Amino acid sequence: MSFLACRVFNENNEVKHRLCEMELDQLTAGEVVIKVDYSSVNYKDALAATGKGKILKQFPLNAGIDLAGTIVSSESDEFKPGQSVLVNGCGLGESYDGGLAQMARVSKDFVIPMPEGLDGRLAMALGTAGFTAALALHRMEENHQSPEKGPIVVTGASGGVGSVAVNILASQGYEVIAVSGRPEYHDFLKQLGASQICSVDDLALGTKPLEKGRFGGVIDNVGGNLLAQLLAHVDLWGNVASIGLASSHELSTTVFPYILRGVSVLGVSSTNCPMSLRKDIWKRLGADLKPNALSEIITDEIPLNEVSPVFDQILERKRYGRVVINCQ
Repeated sequence: MSFLACRVFNENNEVKHRLCEMELDQLTAGEVVIKVDYSSVNYKDALAATGKGKILKQFPLNAGIDLAGTIVSSESDEFKPGQSVLVNGCGLGESYDGGLAQMARVSKDFVIPMPEGLDGRLAMALGTAGFTAALALHRMEENHQSPEKGPIVVTGASGGVGSVAVNILASQGYEVIAVSGRPEYHDFLKQLGASQICSVDDLALGTKPLEKGRFGGVIDNVGGNLLAQLLAHVDLWGNVASIGLASSHELSTTVFPYILRGVSVLGVSSTNCPMSLRKDIWKRLGADLKPNALSEIITDEIPLNEVSPVFDQILERKRYGRVVINCQ
């Protein structure tokens, strides 16, 4: 049985993708075969498909770090044909064939039964972006973050992770300061529950090693100098969840926020999150952490055969919110 896939190749040291017809036996090995109903496009997918980031560990591979669909066959008693499932992270679209395809074959250890409260489309409206946002808040609250500590700054707020983070935080009672350099999306962020929407310049951040404590915490998608400046403004015992590096992978700061205010920097890695925690986070995404504006976060749904332009659009910051891919 042939099917369509968005496949990434390395040809003469040039990484490029194209839509291909494939057969099941061409896929990387796994015990579970899934008909992929929906996938999504994350920033990492865009880097992988265009070759602008060194994401893929081998070539060729199908792109896509997320998928949701229906099991066709399983060599594991844990899963049955017809069961609705999802996969995110776990090396999908990096070391193994990913979800931007009509069929996938994956390890049984990667598969999560569809949580109550979600279906395939909603799960991919969240995808790795939503999972990462929820994981960030989970880690912060494990470290005693609470709305009483003060507002949470979300950088890169109009992107996939940022937009979900804004809505989840707001629905949990946090005051949210959404930072976006794209004023055309400020109304969108207000819809998601942001208390304040501003540019980096509007924040008027200082440059001292330790500035006035203004924020209860941060969910940061940017890295670099902005993250360093925000750290200096986090108040007593606040938490900073470090998620991305849209600006820079470097961080130059001092120990003052840590030793004088008890500020914690928490790393958030969605790819290698332990499966027990991964399942818990997905369960919460269908329940208490389910964004109440999820329909607004979905800003486009397109068929798999039209996915190619989306990669450059994301890298060029011409997209916002979440793009769902209908694979069938």
